[in-house]
Amino acid sequence: MKRMRSFIGLTLFGGLMVVLPMTIFILLVGWLLGVVTSLISPLSELLTSWTPIAKFLADLLGIVIVLAACFVIGLLIRTKLGGWLHDVIDQWLTRLAPGYKTIREVVMQFLGGEGNTSLLKGQVCRAYLMGRATGVSVTGVVTSIHANGDYTVYVPTAPIPTSGFVYHLSAECVDLLPHISVETAMRTVIACGSGSHTIFDATDSQSIALQTPD
Repeated sequence: MKRMRSFIGLTLFGGLMVVLPMTIFILLVGWLLGVVTSLISPLSELLTSWTPIAKFLADLLGIVIVLAACFVIGLLIRTKLGGWLHDVIDQWLTRLAPGYKTIREVVMQFLGGEGNTSLLKGQVCRAYLMGRATGVSVTGVVTSIHANGDYTVYVPTAPIPTSGFVYHLSAECVDLLPHISVETAMRTVIACGSGSHTIFDATDSQSIALQTPD
């Protein structure tokens, strides 16, 4: 009887491990689509009133139009007149719209631009926040390298890596992990540390190889 309960429990748990990630992903995609369609609903309604197309096709066409508009704006900003106009509007919004500057800097940090390194293109590192002697380290992403060799490191919090802390550390407190992608590091953060051996085992093996004399 105990073996049967164990079998049923493990089987159910295994099924949940497969179904839950898929369900959460589908719900997230549905939520994102809902947000996008609600934002472009005025455009979709305008298209359906002008042309005999279904609501779904109108939403799809609206998304294409918005993406095309973003592309055209990107092309205009590359021109001198477009760049000047962007700077004027940007300065005006910075002065008059509270929070605009913060939002702009967050977007720039994630996507890159204006001299910033995109978070997704940053360098994964192992940061010793209290010095190496303590043995306490965290997974981080280098977002800036200073002239004196110091690093600015973003340390994401689990399980939501989009929130975290920013630390300014000397080079001796940072081990760069060039063989690890940001996506791999973020997956371990989302999993609350599960799978971290894929990061640190490779790092430890690399350190041993460097210390081994020829």
